[in-house]
Amino acid sequence: MRLPAWMHSLRFRLALMYTLLALALVTVVGVLMTVQLLRDLEGQFQARLDERADRLAEAQNNPAEGIGKTQTVPSGSYAMLVDASGNVQYATAGLQDFMGAQFPFPHLGRVPVNEMPVRVATRPLKRGGFVWVGLSEDTLLQARQSAMRLLLLALIVAPLLTLILAWLAGRRALRGLGQAAVLAGRINPSSSVAALPLPRRQDEVYELLSAINLLLSRIEAQQAREKQLLGQIVHELGAPLTVLRASLARAGSLHTDPDVRRAALVADELTFTTQDLMQLARGQLELTLAYHYIPARQLRERLDRLVPGTVFSGDWNAFVLCDPDRLTQALRNLLANARRAAGEKGCVELKLVGTPTRTIFSVQDDGPGLPPELGERIFDPFVSGAGSSGLGLSVSRQIARMHGGDLVGGNHQGGGAQFVLTLPGSDIDDDAEIGLLAEHHPHLSDIA
Repeated sequence: MRLPAWMHSLRFRLALMYTLLALALVTVVGVLMTVQLLRDLEGQFQARLDERADRLAEAQNNPAEGIGKTQTVPSGSYAMLVDASGNVQYATAGLQDFMGAQFPFPHLGRVPVNEMPVRVATRPLKRGGFVWVGLSEDTLLQARQSAMRLLLLALIVAPLLTLILAWLAGRRALRGLGQAAVLAGRINPSSSVAALPLPRRQDEVYELLSAINLLLSRIEAQQAREKQLLGQIVHELGAPLTVLRASLARAGSLHTDPDVRRAALVADELTFTTQDLMQLARGQLELTLAYHYIPARQLRERLDRLVPGTVFSGDWNAFVLCDPDRLTQALRNLLANARRAAGEKGCVELKLVGTPTRTIFSVQDDGPGLPPELGERIFDPFVSGAGSSGLGLSVSRQIARMHGGDLVGGNHQGGGAQFVLTLPGSDIDDDAEIGLLAEHHPHLSDIA
């Protein structure tokens, strides 16, 4: 059985802990107080019984003082006089059946009278015989029952009230912690590490937020160092790669050696990898897009040169509103990953579907598919399931989202991986819509 989410909260656990402590405290204190109360009641009852027995015996031992009449027996008490021969000479109401009974009298200690328990005390007389006095335990039993009911009520009500009050107090006390958790959950270390606001009261929540802010400052400093180092590496690689590509291009124009062509493709691969690294170093917020309204076939021609052997399907006569360089980079990364997964003889297909609201690029291969254990982590930087650098998918998703779209991936039914890159639609009919488009895309530089 799955417990509700609120039962896993810190507030509920604290309230439950306080409730258990209150239950233990009320149990111990309540039991001790009840035991002491019952002892006191028992002592008072026994003292009253002894007092009545002593008064009645004194009245019988001193008849000259006029004490010893039946009227002196209080309500709820019973009395009998037993002579020296052991015969019952007198009995109060309710005990007449014992008149004339012979001693030893059997009813000593605690006896039932009229179906009620009666406690007995005896006192010897000077002339012989003794006085038998009984006191009903009805009031004592009622007091015991009342004490037990109060104890049971305290064991039920006190923990329940403690749980409710602790829950309400915990909600107030942990409000700052909950707000801090919400703010911390909104932090995106890849784009922003702004410090969390600190509460005025310097309590445990204040200390926690201070520690989080210190951690964020360290993350920001570490990210700055990493981006600086990454930028320097890319810069150092850029110049040699540019020279290498130019040399291979000249060699390819003079010779038809397949090794030269293969080397040129490797150089292109390294160039795109450095572009991915540069984009990672700069970060999404520092990048801008130069929008163009271009025919999709221009993208197809560029992609066909970059990733030979790709099968293109769909409507490539449509127009696409995008940054051609960035979109080519994103689609090229997807096609390169698909080619690596499918192998040289495998099939890699890029399908384009355009609607007034969306432009959809679907890349599909017949390779082994994505590792199921990676899930969404496949889009994290440096996470790869096909032996690549692990940057391509991360950069491609970033480019898609910069365009206002998205990139998702998974395995299709026929086997192999499938990635779907979606961009907002670009249905332009007249100059008014072009102006509206430019208003929403301030970096729009050319509409062909």
